[in-house]
Parts: sequence; structure tokens; C-alpha cells
Amino acid sequence: MPSGTRTSTAIPTASWLSPVPLLFVFLWSTGFIVAKLGLPYAPPLSFVILRCLGVLAVLLPVVFLLRAPWPRGQILHVAVAGMLLQAGYLGGVWAAIKIGMPAGLTALIVGMQPILTAAAAPLIGERVRPRQWLGFALGLSGVVLVVYSKLHLAGLTASGIALCVFALFCITAGTMYQKRYCPGFDLRTGTVIQFGATVLALLPLAIVLEGLDLRFSTITWSAEFIFAWLWSIFALSIGAIFLLFTLIRRSRATEVSSLLYLTPPTTAIMAWLLFGESFSPLAVAGMLVAVLGVAFVVKQAHNKETP
Repeated sequence: MPSGTRTSTAIPTASWLSPVPLLFVFLWSTGFIVAKLGLPYAPPLSFVILRCLGVLAVLLPVVFLLRAPWPRGQILHVAVAGMLLQAGYLGGVWAAIKIGMPAGLTALIVGMQPILTAAAAPLIGERVRPRQWLGFALGLSGVVLVVYSKLHLAGLTASGIALCVFALFCITAGTMYQKRYCPGFDLRTGTVIQFGATVLALLPLAIVLEGLDLRFSTITWSAEFIFAWLWSIFALSIGAIFLLFTLIRRSRATEVSSLLYLTPPTTAIMAWLLFGESFSPLAVAGMLVAVLGVAFVVKQAHNKETP
């Protein structure tokens, strides 16, 4: 697909796609829950590699049995996008949390992604309307309100901030790179390429920095870790990533990134249900503001495409 060509219209134009954004937000939001469960038992890069290997073990037989088509002339682009979205984003966020970066501040820094994507949208031929900028501002304000009560400076380091900023730029660049250079490919083979590339990118770092070996001896195979690992394979790496690719293919990059504003509120609710973590009335107000901001962004994009 030529770099300047627009993809098909936005999400609600196809009825079967209507639940996709909500399901994506739910699954994507479980990422912080998985980190909370699994990272006490494993180094971050080793965890990401093991997650990728699990995905490859599931998808490779499917790809060969069903003879899924491999992308022609796009393999390198698919691999680069995958390294940015998986190795860069996941590796950065999980490494930051592992060294003690507060989860609330991590969510806040990564939550800048929709604003960053909107600022760079002209690079992929997208224009952000003034009311959409209002939506982005509302969404970011909502995220700040949600995580405000959980913000603390304990564990705050320059390396933690650097890892979060690195992850922020990786997920922004990965979303836009895939939208521009390889928006359409078979999800099965594309995912295999991306996770294979992620293993190759992270393996040397994990060996040098974490002492990774063939037996994964640095990992404690507790029940919590095994659950987190399996969830990260099937719900996150296959479920959420497939949905993300579908959204990137069908929607503008700015619309897709705006959905990430809903991640901190959804994660806060999950943490309340699963771990008994409390959240303040201010956080509830932030959830409503974030939802309103996303509605502004998506509604304005759809109105623009209405004849």
C-alpha cells in the first residue's frame, strides 16, 4: 500500500468491529496487572523474551498448517514496527517498573503518547482538527487525575524516567511506522515476524544485563508467574496485539492512540477489583474526563469522513 494512501473508514462503519476498541482497551489495560504479578519473579527482558517465545510456539504451527501468507516486500517494515512496539515499548516500561519506577508516574509518562502521535500526524498524511486537540487535552487531563493520588517520588530515578520516555517514543514511532509502511498484512504471519524480531533484538541485552541462559534459571516459576506468562501470551500478545493491528489498519493513528487514554482508568478499576487498591473521587472524575476526551477525538474524526 503506498505510503500516502488512506486506509478504509473508521471503526463504526463496520458493525462487526464495534466492540473491538472496548475489548482492546480491556486487554491492553491488563498489561500493568501482568507486570504486577509477574515481574517480582523474573527480570523484565527475560520475561518479554519468554512471552515472545510462547507466542511463536502457538502461532508457528498455525501459520504452517493453514499456509498463512507472508507479507511480500514488507517483512523488514513489519519487523521494524514490531521491535518498536514490543522490544522498545514493553522492554522500556517493564524495565522501568522493575527498577522501582512508580507505576502511576510510568502510566502518566506513557500516557503522553496520543499527544505525541497527534503532533506527528502530518508525517503520515493525517490532520488533527482543533476539536480533536481539545479531546487530546481532556484525555491527558483525565489520565493525570486518575494517577494523581498514586503519584509518589519513591523510586524515581533518572534511568527510570529515561526508560519511560524511551518506551513512549517507541510506541509512538511504532504505531506511526506501521500505519505508514505496512498497515495491512496477515495477522498470523505478521505477528510471528514481529515477535521473532523482538526476540533477536532483546536476546543479547538479556544475556549481558540479566544473565539469561537456556534454562531461564533467573526466573522463579511460581503459580503467579505462570498465570501472568500465559495471560501475556494469549490475552495480550495474541488478543490485544491482533486487535491493535486491526485498529491500525482500519483507523487513523490518532484515533488508535487516543484509546490509550482509557488504559489508566481501566487499570485502576482492575487493581481495585483484584488487589483492593482504592481510588479517590478525583480518580473517578478523571475516568469520566478521559472517556470524554476519547469521544471528542473519535467523533470528530468520524464527522470529517461523513459525506
